[in-house]
Amino acid sequence: MQNPLSFCNAHRAPLSHPGLQLAPGLLIVLTIITLTATGVVALLWQAPALNPEELWHSRYLRNVVVFTIWQALLSVLISTLLAIPVARALARQPQFPGRGLLLRLMELSLVMPSIVVVSGLVNVYGRQGWLTGVVSDFIPALQWNLYGLNGIVLAHVFFNAPLIARILLQALEATPQSQKRLASQMGLRGFVVWRVLDWPAMKPVLPGLLALVFTLCFTSFAIVMTLGGGPNATTLEVAIYQALRFEFDFGRAALLALVQLSICGGLWWLVMRLGEPTRVLSERRFSQPPPRRDNRGLARFCDGALVLAFAIFLLLPLLAIVTRGYPGLATLPMLDPQTPLFRATVKSLAIALPAGLLAVIATLAIVAAGQFPKAKMVTHSAGYLPLIVPPLVLGTGLFLLFRPSLGAAGQGMLLVALINAMMALPFILQLVRGPLASLDQPSRQLADQLGILGWYRWRWLHWPRLKRPLALALAYGVGLSLGDFGVIALFGSPGAPTLPVLLYQQLGSYHLVAAAATGLWLILLLLMIFSLAHVLTRAARLRPFARPQNVSVMDIHHA
Repeated sequence: MQNPLSFCNAHRAPLSHPGLQLAPGLLIVLTIITLTATGVVALLWQAPALNPEELWHSRYLRNVVVFTIWQALLSVLISTLLAIPVARALARQPQFPGRGLLLRLMELSLVMPSIVVVSGLVNVYGRQGWLTGVVSDFIPALQWNLYGLNGIVLAHVFFNAPLIARILLQALEATPQSQKRLASQMGLRGFVVWRVLDWPAMKPVLPGLLALVFTLCFTSFAIVMTLGGGPNATTLEVAIYQALRFEFDFGRAALLALVQLSICGGLWWLVMRLGEPTRVLSERRFSQPPPRRDNRGLARFCDGALVLAFAIFLLLPLLAIVTRGYPGLATLPMLDPQTPLFRATVKSLAIALPAGLLAVIATLAIVAAGQFPKAKMVTHSAGYLPLIVPPLVLGTGLFLLFRPSLGAAGQGMLLVALINAMMALPFILQLVRGPLASLDQPSRQLADQLGILGWYRWRWLHWPRLKRPLALALAYGVGLSLGDFGVIALFGSPGAPTLPVLLYQQLGSYHLVAAAATGLWLILLLLMIFSLAHVLTRAARLRPFARPQNVSVMDIHHA
């Protein structure tokens, strides 16, 4: 075996020039900023067509803004109040059957297509739902209606409570063991443990986390489109879509998009001013931490009951999709190119696969450029720009800009893939940045002294750490694009739908069996994508309670 260091000393290492590491990332950052600025300028160009004062004079527009903020605040509040005790229960009870599966399910809530979960919620909580019928028998006076604010908040809690709980659990498990041992030795219990251990661990991550969840609820589209109860339960995203696709009122759409951009941008500006860390994904660590001392007796029973109820809450809609969708899916000719499901699958994958791959490539280039101190700030900001400028707002601006050339079948799909790739960037960046930063400073310094640069540095030091996160990042990128409903509804054609659009059409025409089959097939596609990522990176899996299987600098030196 040839010593890579001798080759590195004899020849200049490939890709070792700083410009080759900096230029691609800066080019991608410039493209993201230019694309976003182009969309915003297109909105500003169209906005004067409507007098901004009409936003307050029009009762409909005023109600849309108020309802959007109210449902987002309510969703964040309920999700957080549910997630905090669930995270504490999971932290206190590190060992119980199915804990790893529950944590994986909580992680997948972010990539689960909204329209699929909505179909499951309808089967459980709708007028003819499983739970609705049981509760109505015991409480006849209960007037429950899934459509409207009730259903919107319920769906948002389903998606966001697991996300909040998973990230808060990670923060609780990161509490130094010395503090946990000291609290145990002092016999601390109840509220005192919360005050001295749990709250200090969760407090730093809450501002950014709550801002993320508020943004997700504020920009929710598929949930409101399906469960909205008419004009009194319409959000800005839905009003923008209706103004573009049905009313052809481009000025109103631009004005509403600017309002949404101002609120989301102002919120994230405030979070960044606070300087608090923002986590959009949890690290995939399922090691069992040492048990806490406040997890016995009545506390163990209450924690178990809470976790069980939370697991049932997450599993019921998925179980409804499986039981309702399997009969229809089993009898469907999957390989027949003439079936709507087959055509929708091909179109969805044709958009999702390039979007996921583009998001991963862009992430690697941005992270490489971010290693340079002068470029770190601009790359970090550009990576989180899709959270500030929601996809539908960006899509609205580009729709207004390119609409003279749009309209034919197949046009606009490139923009859909590009916007979906940008939408996945904040999540993929977090998956990649952590493992890339896991190379300790002494190893970095030794690599510099030994001349391990460019391609060799990537091949021997970074790639072993990044194989598994990159495969998971690709799965997240493809999964997020596969479940997209907002952008494709804006640019797509109803006659050639993707899987989420097909599912929405089936729900709208009350073809519930066909909708359940489509939803089940979409979930199976996501499971296949994540399973494939797991198989491809099986050799790179980290061993529990052991040092990661990464190649060290000295291993290269003695190669």
